Amino acid sequence: MSRRDRPAKAPLSRAGAVAVALRIMREEGLEKVTMRRLAAELDTGPASLYVYVENVAELHGAILDELLADLPRPAAGAGEQQRAEMPRAGAAPGERWRAELIELMCAYTGMLFGYPSLARSVLTLRPSGPHYVRFVDAILGLLHEGGVPVGQAAWGVDLLLQLGTASAAEHGTRGELVDAEDEARLFAMALREASGPEHPNVARARDELFSGTGPQRLRWAFTALIAGIESVATAVRE
Repeated sequence: MSRRDRPAKAPLSRAGAVAVALRIMREEGLEKVTMRRLAAELDTGPASLYVYVENVAELHGAILDELLADLPRPAAGAGEQQRAEMPRAGAAPGERWRAELIELMCAYTGMLFGYPSLARSVLTLRPSGPHYVRFVDAILGLLHEGGVPVGQAAWGVDLLLQLGTASAAEHGTRGELVDAEDEARLFAMALREASGPEHPNVARARDELFSGTGPQRLRWAFTALIAGIESVATAVRE
């Protein structure tokens, strides 16, 4: 087939490159998302991609941003009166913001559970895409609705994101390790068999150390963290 007879290639774009990178990650894992592989998929040279994506780290951030587009979150600027029509089970009217924030952060963490390599990468990234910015805005909006001071809310965003991202990275990494189940079993056995006189604090908490399901512990962790953000000032005033 002559060059004139070949179908025209789609023009290169950042959105097109990110869409292909996301497909590769979903089908083969993040490790297969390299600039060389992406260039081959787009029928171009790696150098051409740097016009749209500076490096692999930026590409990972862009992939996260695309995933966040599908993350359910509160409507921007929705207040308590507007959300009264969307009650949450077990949440008092004045506590809906807290329940929605926990749901939002659990949804974010759950999304990353499916992509542990991306979660590990995101731990050291500073994403800046539009969906990520809207996600941060939604977190701040819910904290504001709960009456959390601006400074505490601003610092709290980092903690909430770190907890969700690190939880997903740890969960996924353990799932990838061949000996993870054996290590967890040995750890649990060591704590359960620890001598009471030598380890009185372990003995006191022995029955609770491994209680609860993963989702229960995650929700509790976000609940505890939000309570701290709500009550601890960002600076000690003399």
